[in-house]
Amino acid sequence: MTTIAQPAGNSGQRFFSLDVFRGATVAFMILVNNQPGASYAPLHHAKWHGCTPTDLVFPFFLFAVGNALAFVQPKLEAMDRSAAIWKIVKRGLLIFLIGLLLNWFPFVKWENNELVGKSFETLRIFGVLQRIALAYLFGALIIYLFKARVSFLIAALLLLGYWVLTVMAGDAADPYSLEGFWGTGLDRAILGEQHMYKGEGVAFDPEGIASTIPSIAQVILGFLVGDYIRQKGKNADMVANLFVAGVVLWLAGMAWGLSFPINKKIWTSSYVLYTVGLATLVLATLIQLIEFRGWKGLVPNFFDAFGKNPLFIYVLSGVIPKLMWLIRIPNGVAVTGEPQFTNPLTWFFEAVCKPISNRPENAALLYSLSLVFLLWLIAWYMNKRRWYVRV
Repeated sequence: MTTIAQPAGNSGQRFFSLDVFRGATVAFMILVNNQPGASYAPLHHAKWHGCTPTDLVFPFFLFAVGNALAFVQPKLEAMDRSAAIWKIVKRGLLIFLIGLLLNWFPFVKWENNELVGKSFETLRIFGVLQRIALAYLFGALIIYLFKARVSFLIAALLLLGYWVLTVMAGDAADPYSLEGFWGTGLDRAILGEQHMYKGEGVAFDPEGIASTIPSIAQVILGFLVGDYIRQKGKNADMVANLFVAGVVLWLAGMAWGLSFPINKKIWTSSYVLYTVGLATLVLATLIQLIEFRGWKGLVPNFFDAFGKNPLFIYVLSGVIPKLMWLIRIPNGVAVTGEPQFTNPLTWFFEAVCKPISNRPENAALLYSLSLVFLLWLIAWYMNKRRWYVRV
């Protein structure tokens, strides 16, 4: 697991707002990923085209990965070339492996009242951490090898090239549909349906091979924003320019979306510009509030704790529920005479969250907020003890 440290920029200044931005993103990732049963509409992904608040969380995190790269880039450039490249490659591969193991974890499951091993034959290969790993790996290599200006051109080529591929290689009738998208067939051919996500009712992976291409551009654009912040330091012009850039990118994404629909599940190029624009606006707002107006206290400090160990806490948010699901609590006897069982998380949801409100959406929100708070306690303690988990 890794959390990329943020050394001071050229001006010797540190941006607390970047940690808060990264931590808030992690907190909301945990919130939206742990919604049991019915939940409020903004906490759902768009069914296909479109963008809900939930659809902003993952691209904001990749944007934050790029921001962090800007602050470690001077260290990489000071290293031997082969050592720097190996460091990037090793980190990317380790994050991918952790994601793969998290998909497999806890390696056993209950079947006919017995614990049996989870088969590799049906293991999903890709996922959120794998997308982060690949976007980081290729984005960091491009940035290290080609520097900022050429990296911007490469990001533009990735977005434009992905659009062309989607139109040319997809189904002519509807290249932006689930079955018409060229990446669906690519993933099925390379990964095999048994190793793909089935959440759409068919084998389709929203973190698949093809849609990784524009996510690399997401990291590069995040780097360029972070690099601008690092070089300019804390001044009003920097923040003003970030607001302008954010609005321009957001509008560009909206405009592009008229022909290349904004869509998270196939990570369209318009979606990249749209979310990078919004992320830049949110980050600029946090810089203005925190660095210039001195906003401190409960809210920013709450998110800062998540921002110090972001990937570790995210992994923990997957590990804890999976471990809890293995614990069986007797829950009566079925009509057939077989004993029934529940688990601690289901018990908490049914016995604590549901009775509090008649609305199932409130129960789901309370459940997910409880998990966020539990993980915050862990993040806060780790930050207090200065425990930072790195690859």
